[in-house]
Amino acid sequence: MASPEKSVTPDIFTVANAMADAARKHAIRYFRQISDYDRKGDDSPVTVVDKCIEAELRRLVTIHFPEHSILGEEMGAWAGNDSLWVIDPIDGTKSFITGMPLFDTLIAYVERDEPLLGIIEMPALSERWIGANGTTRKNGRICKVSGCEEIEDARIYTSSPDGFGNTDDLARYNRLSKQAAIRRFGGDCYQYALLASGHCDLVVEASLMPYDYMALVPVVENAGGYISDWQGNPLTCQSDGRVIAASSNKLWQKALSELN
Repeated sequence: MASPEKSVTPDIFTVANAMADAARKHAIRYFRQISDYDRKGDDSPVTVVDKCIEAELRRLVTIHFPEHSILGEEMGAWAGNDSLWVIDPIDGTKSFITGMPLFDTLIAYVERDEPLLGIIEMPALSERWIGANGTTRKNGRICKVSGCEEIEDARIYTSSPDGFGNTDDLARYNRLSKQAAIRRFGGDCYQYALLASGHCDLVVEASLMPYDYMALVPVVENAGGYISDWQGNPLTCQSDGRVIAASSNKLWQKALSELN
């Protein structure tokens, strides 16, 4: 969790919520209305809506905090000071272009590589999680993790077996997940929101980028959960893309042992 002496100021909250509002407006306008998309260099899909949303969110940051840095999935990095906004305009583009409502917008506010505020905005579901200053709220109501402590009692998620970058990572995940009570696939970042609300207990993924995970850190931690790389280290923009989130310290430690 963010250092106690670091807190998010009201102006940051205001702009972050305005960004989420803008993302919802644009996403809902085009959801299930377009099916065209292009392929990026890594063969992942991108739509005009991804680019439109990111451009609008960058515009809002630049208007209110012109000195801040920005890192976005579609338009790369703009270097300002040590205050950084990390943006994924549509996390789950495959869901978006196939009519599945489990796409989202991710917004993180980071100071000196420490995520202080995170938003998971689910436009099609009218759900928004905001984590900061010791609290995570879903649509204004405080939410908490389940507190599950045992792997055999845990409900575990990952987005897809295809998301593991190599067979060794997949084997390590399978070794852990096959001990769990319930094993589920799909959801992209929605599974972290579900963990923050107590509906699942473990999420394990690999091959993620900073814009995929930086916003998740405050949401999970301020709900009482634990999130790190597979070695137990805090997530930063330099992390290797392997991510684990858990509903308790005990479960987190046990899951880390299984992954290693």
